[in-house]
Amino acid sequence: MNDTSAGFKAMIAFLRKLQKNNSKDWMDANRKAYHQVRDFYVDWLDMMNLELAKIDPDYFDTPGKKAINRINNNLMFHPNRPVYKDHFGAGLDQLSKQGDFYIEINTQDVFIGGGYWHPDPKSLRSIRQAIDYDGERFKAVLNKPSFKKRFGGLIPADSLSRPPKGFTEEHPHIELLKRKAFAVSCNLEHKALEGPNFNKEVIAIYKEMLPFRRYLNQAVTV
Repeated sequence: MNDTSAGFKAMIAFLRKLQKNNSKDWMDANRKAYHQVRDFYVDWLDMMNLELAKIDPDYFDTPGKKAINRINNNLMFHPNRPVYKDHFGAGLDQLSKQGDFYIEINTQDVFIGGGYWHPDPKSLRSIRQAIDYDGERFKAVLNKPSFKKRFGGLIPADSLSRPPKGFTEEHPHIELLKRKAFAVSCNLEHKALEGPNFNKEVIAIYKEMLPFRRYLNQAVTV
């Protein structure tokens, strides 16, 4: 077992223990172990940050400490959630929290996703305007065989029951325009972390997702 696979194995073991003992007292007693696995993940993210920058000229530099999400749940808005999350999540190529390339290690698998999940109203309007202007280009990305094989399609999400303001039911892209979220994802088994090709797999997923993310990011920023 190499150092990377051993590090991921330690992360998963820690998360499973946390899942069974989700309390501040337990976390305080295991703070050293938490920092060890967190530091490993930050180092791995730093390495992946450099690798992705090599293949994408528009990549937004996102060091591991910026990429990694807090493990604490926001109890102010979600008081019924556990104190801590049961995963380590991070967003690379992160110009903003939305639209990044998200990598999550959890107790079940590895979740990789990207896009805009319930974007703010301004961003959603911009995405809809882009689809109205050249939705065929967006559909070509979604219908690419390798893209469909990897991601299946857009993650199921809430949609409007009626066309958004300014559009009619007859619009050729009306089902896309009704959507409230635009994101894709795939899952890898934990055993993928054990082999020497995990980093290459992540890079391949990034490349396949890139035209999709570029379309949305351009819609929101241009």
